[in-house]
Amino acid sequence: MTYSQKPGRVDGSLFGMAQSQFYAAADKLDIDPGILNILASCKREFTVNFPVKMDDGRVVVFTGHRVQHNINRGPAKGGIRYHEAVTLDEVKALAMWMTWKCAVTNIPFGGGKGGVTVNPKLMTIGEKERLTRRYATEISPLIGIESDIPAPDVNTDGQVMAWIMDTISMHSGYMQPGIVTGKPVAIGGTLGRTEATGRGVMITAREAAKELGLELNGASVVVQGYGNVGFWAAELLHKELGCKIVGASDSSSAIYCQSGFDPTKLKAYKSSTGSLEGFPGTDSVSSDELLELPCEVLVPAALEQQITKDNADKVKAKIVVEGANGPTTPEADKILVDKGTLVIPDILANAGGVVVSYFEWVQDTQHLFWNKEEVDRRLENILVKSFSEVMDASKRHDCDMRLAALMTAIERVAEATKLRGIYP
Repeated sequence: MTYSQKPGRVDGSLFGMAQSQFYAAADKLDIDPGILNILASCKREFTVNFPVKMDDGRVVVFTGHRVQHNINRGPAKGGIRYHEAVTLDEVKALAMWMTWKCAVTNIPFGGGKGGVTVNPKLMTIGEKERLTRRYATEISPLIGIESDIPAPDVNTDGQVMAWIMDTISMHSGYMQPGIVTGKPVAIGGTLGRTEATGRGVMITAREAAKELGLELNGASVVVQGYGNVGFWAAELLHKELGCKIVGASDSSSAIYCQSGFDPTKLKAYKSSTGSLEGFPGTDSVSSDELLELPCEVLVPAALEQQITKDNADKVKAKIVVEGANGPTTPEADKILVDKGTLVIPDILANAGGVVVSYFEWVQDTQHLFWNKEEVDRRLENILVKSFSEVMDASKRHDCDMRLAALMTAIERVAEATKLRGIYP
């Protein structure tokens, strides 16, 4: 298939990586090239530079972004991250992946993402609140209950979402709980949201194991990134499926224990010490060695581009379940597929968070809330169905799961784009 243009494709960039994945799937689809050119581009890219007064009286200018990749199936949906490595390129890639994530699970949202270039760990709580409220004000022309709904991401949480919700509510003069998701339950959040992404990792790992005929009770699991997603993935795989958690890492340390350890105790240890280093009964390993540990299931739940052409051939896991966004490069993908590793792509594996965010938004807009059992049941139904659809597409097209997931998502967004037409 020939495209009239391939906008913004830059070798080595994260958005270039996202586009490479897109084009690989698009080449196998019979979709009008003009429609595909629309899907290859971000609809809106918004960059703001804003001042924040620090506790010592200094004024520091920070840079933030909010990107809407595509909103043809519904409002933009996507998290906000605070990290010193945030760039517009990264946010664009993440926004595109959000479009596919919403489409592959067939929820009525488009893709968006936001971020501020900052290390929030170096800020006081007051400085972080002022940064959040000013950033929310700066991006307020874009976000809205029916237009763009932020959520937590790396280094942001329910408290950050509460500040954003309050800021926008103060602007409007009335409470707008549906403006963000991932809020505390006391102000319109939903039960089951905190562990939703990790639960999605667990569900898709379970479904993948069924396909391979792999018994998960007693199977060894390694988790890279022991934040919210990584912890809950480990906790639920351990407690609900009987998996043995043998390795874990955070931003500063990595540990291994062949006989396994209790993920809840590890979380408590990290909370008290600030690190995984020295957890009783474990050995220290390097971050590189962690990805190469012997295990049945590997859950990369940290940042992007962690499994590359340089280490993919050393990955020993039978199943890689992408808890993070974009942890595997296209070159690494090919290596893993060729060696028979089943990779559950990010847009399916970590979609539990956006699915339950959708549930939260629905409950907020209806002012009617569900119990946790109802949330978990609905999440289970959507992810099991989505996994089955992607697996069927993989077999039908004789391709890997990432390509199948992207093809499924792209077809849905392309159909919506074609039906809506080109304005004016």
